[in-house]
Amino acid sequence: MVDAASPPSPEAIARTLLDSGSVRFGQFTLASGQTSDVYVDVKRAWTVPARLRLLAEALADRVGIADRLAGMELGAVPLVVATALRTGHPFVVIRKASKEHGTRQRFEGEIRPGERLLLIEDVATTGGSSLESIAVLRGQGAIVDRALVVVDRESGAVDRLAAVGVRLEALVTLSSLRGRQP
Repeated sequence: MVDAASPPSPEAIARTLLDSGSVRFGQFTLASGQTSDVYVDVKRAWTVPARLRLLAEALADRVGIADRLAGMELGAVPLVVATALRTGHPFVVIRKASKEHGTRQRFEGEIRPGERLLLIEDVATTGGSSLESIAVLRGQGAIVDRALVVVDRESGAVDRLAAVGVRLEALVTLSSLRGRQP
């Protein structure tokens, strides 16, 4: 269901992230606990429909073979939903923690054993949240062997995911963003 038009280039994605203020330079503590001179907050881009559309077009172009899409709250949810709208794939939203009422499950949506799920993330640093998401999905019998991320910070996520049989593919990398900074 993806349009026949060519997908956005890495340069267009990088420009969108930089122009939206999603990439900031200074001193920051990351979710992984690491410190960095660059902070990447893709949420600043996806809160504007035209920017979200561009990211979804790029992600949709790379979905490949998948039965469903999946992403963890909060950062990945708009990306997963927008990509699902472009591709027609159903999706699953993974909770950071089980809800304390009702079914107490860690996800919303349907996961059928043996289905191939594609994990979508906003930013990957060490891969910790991706590994957590993969464990939730595989715990339900899903096959997860690929993950797409908007920005790979190039801080170990590729190797950590590869160690559990998941190939991480990035729309752009931190080094490519650094090379385009103003």
